[in-house]
Amino acid sequence: MADPRARALRKNATDAERILWAALRNFKRGGLHFRRQSPMGRYIVDFVCHRAKLIVELDGSQHGTDQAMAYDAERTEFLNSRGYCVIRFPNVAVFKNLHGMCDAIFAIAKERPPARSASADASPDRPPRVGAGETKDR
Repeated sequence: MADPRARALRKNATDAERILWAALRNFKRGGLHFRRQSPMGRYIVDFVCHRAKLIVELDGSQHGTDQAMAYDAERTEFLNSRGYCVIRFPNVAVFKNLHGMCDAIFAIAKERPPARSASADASPDRPPRVGAGETKDR
């Protein structure tokens, strides 16, 4: 079941989020699939590429308070502990330098090792798991 908070955030995206989302959708051509407003633990991240284990956060002016910075630091620590790299940009960067921002995101994503998946566990020395390409003889 989809997280209703994430659905509401997607529906009520800021202008900066809508613009960046349109740009990140083009990253599929480069082999990077981003999701927006994706639940991770008790948090919802702005944009995530699970393959590169990269999270992109857009920060509005409300992130400048001491309380918000402490919350963001706690949140980033949690996400880092799950193997994700979190990069943050101020909302204004979307309007002033979207191209440069996208170049930076793409470069960081491409230099990160791909996340392990079930298919990455297969090796010539180990047969695939049942249901992972072969059927079990009866």
